[in-house]
Amino acid sequence: MTGTDQVRAAYSAVAPLYIDLFGAEDRVAADDLALIGRHLAGVRGPVLDLGCGPGHLTAYLRSLGAAAIGVDLVPEFVAHARATHPDGDYRLGSLTDPDLPAAGGVLAWYSLIHLPPPELDAALAGFARLLSPGGRLVIGFFTAGSGEPAVNGEPAGNAGTADSGGTVEAFDHKVTTAYRWPPAELSARLAAAGFTETERLLRPVDPAHRPHGAIAAVHRGRGTPDHHASLPLRP
Repeated sequence: MTGTDQVRAAYSAVAPLYIDLFGAEDRVAADDLALIGRHLAGVRGPVLDLGCGPGHLTAYLRSLGAAAIGVDLVPEFVAHARATHPDGDYRLGSLTDPDLPAAGGVLAWYSLIHLPPPELDAALAGFARLLSPGGRLVIGFFTAGSGEPAVNGEPAGNAGTADSGGTVEAFDHKVTTAYRWPPAELSARLAAAGFTETERLLRPVDPAHRPHGAIAAVHRGRGTPDHHASLPLRP
């Protein structure tokens, strides 16, 4: 069984509970919704919500006028999204499918958390292929260094910057093994794939939630110097 098959099976097994807990717009923090809308609502062309889950963020983007398409590998999620949002466009598939349409924006909201670190660069390169220069990307992720017990730690490695070190932490997510990323390391991986970070949102530790963050970036084209890397980010 491949990693993709394992993730699909794990989420299928808990799909009704997951939908009940997380499958509505009002379950998403207002700051997160604002960031997603700020960077993806006005793009030209489709916005791909890759790993859309129950489809609520796809519907949110459509409510803002975006031509959003939800894609998920879990049949139960896609069926729920189609039934709940009948005017939407929801498709069964993986974020690495080679036949995904070209897009003006990509949302990967916690859809990369189960990828082992060696597979992340290929996924980001795939996003870059979907987007023309100027295309937008928003990623939601768990942040490393929370103090939560880790299954193991993997050195993040050199991703193209002198200060991008850190430890990627695997941990026992309630569904299947997931990974926490140091924000600077994830940003460096994005830069290596041809993206320039434009905004970063980090949530402080609180007893009820794992620390998490979001990064918005613009695709500048692979091999194009990141002239904006030293500019101050929006807090």
